[in-house]
Amino acid sequence: PLLRLLSPVNVSPTLPYDDSEDLNELEVNGNWTPQEKALHEARLKAKAKRRLRKSSSRDSTRESLSDSVSGEPSTDPHSPKAKAAVNDRKSRTGKGRGLPKKGGAGGKGVWGAAGMVYEVEELDADDPNYDESGDTVYATVVPELDERELEKTIHPIVQEYFEHGDTKEVQMLLKELNLGHHKFEFSSRAVSLSLEGKASHRELTSRLLSDLSGKVLSESDMSRAFDKMLKELPDLILDTPEAPQMLGQFIARAIADHAIPMSFLDCYKGKVDCDHARAALDRASVLLSMKREIMRLDNVWGVGGGQRPVKHLIKEMNLLLKEYLVSGELSEAEHCLRDLEVPHFHHELVYEAVVMVLESTGDTALQMMVKLLKVFWQTGLITLDQMNRGFQRVYDELPEISLDVPHAHSIMETFVDLCFQEQVITKQLRDSCPTRGRKRFVSEGDGGLVKS
Repeated sequence: PLLRLLSPVNVSPTLPYDDSEDLNELEVNGNWTPQEKALHEARLKAKAKRRLRKSSSRDSTRESLSDSVSGEPSTDPHSPKAKAAVNDRKSRTGKGRGLPKKGGAGGKGVWGAAGMVYEVEELDADDPNYDESGDTVYATVVPELDERELEKTIHPIVQEYFEHGDTKEVQMLLKELNLGHHKFEFSSRAVSLSLEGKASHRELTSRLLSDLSGKVLSESDMSRAFDKMLKELPDLILDTPEAPQMLGQFIARAIADHAIPMSFLDCYKGKVDCDHARAALDRASVLLSMKREIMRLDNVWGVGGGQRPVKHLIKEMNLLLKEYLVSGELSEAEHCLRDLEVPHFHHELVYEAVVMVLESTGDTALQMMVKLLKVFWQTGLITLDQMNRGFQRVYDELPEISLDVPHAHSIMETFVDLCFQEQVITKQLRDSCPTRGRKRFVSEGDGGLVKS
């Protein structure tokens, strides 16, 4: 019986068991024994399992099983449909619902499912950024400025400050910079720029040093800055001959504002060889030795420009004109007017000059004032608007002036004509000059003729 069981295999080794049509014919003929049928079924189950592993979906698995049972031809594993099924991310066990693995949260470059909340990650002691305190602080590092970049950065800051005068803005800009050990350079460069400027610039610089002291700059930084300035005085004198006196005033003002200690001057006693540095220190010592009631160092640079009282400006302009009539120096008068820094108030100078001509005796004052106004007009120091406003003020007050000066109208006409000839005033301004009306009358000895 054993030989009979194996005889179909041995007799027909080339039997195409995989051919379903031949198998059906054998089953129809009824030549299979029960043992042969059991072996055949085992082979079919093994084949079905192999197809199940190659399948990528439940439907393909069912089709494979049905094909195997019914005898229909199977799908080619190398077909595009089979390749798409292999690359599918659905479960291949045949037991799932066809959903992606891990709910779509798996795979390369995937951080997790949508809405997933991660727990706080514990600090790693081996991390290079690990901090023992538990709080890692990240800060922006600003590189330190070198000498070249320092000059390019400080110069526009100081020039803009001279325009707006806001010390808080300068303080904010300096805090954003990393000056490093060059902090004292800001004070020295600011003082150097103010020496070449106006008195109002020096006043603003003193205020700036006072406001920055203790906030951005320390007393040692201020002391180093002035020490450097004392050593550079021989070079500063080439551009500013009055640099020693000005630097002395800066030092005195800084000591009065508590920007540098009082012992700053004591450190230089008997140790200074430079004559210019000695003159600056002596100037500072003299100013500090005066009583506060007599000389207030807050006004060591004077009150700048429009901040001065009007009475003070009128007094300064009167003094300027009187000194000019005595000396006759046009350059000195021009320099004094520029130092007042009140271009909006130059009409007062024109008014005072015309009134001084009306109240003077002789033609000397008249000629000198015409010459002075001509120079101011040609240099652009007095504008057309200021010139017209000054003359118009005199025109409006001429009736009152003529009460004290009876010949004011005739002098005014002469002065206006001369100014027009020198092209100081316009023709319209000359024509608007008021004239005193003359009454026509008939005299008894004229024979009834009207005087012309």
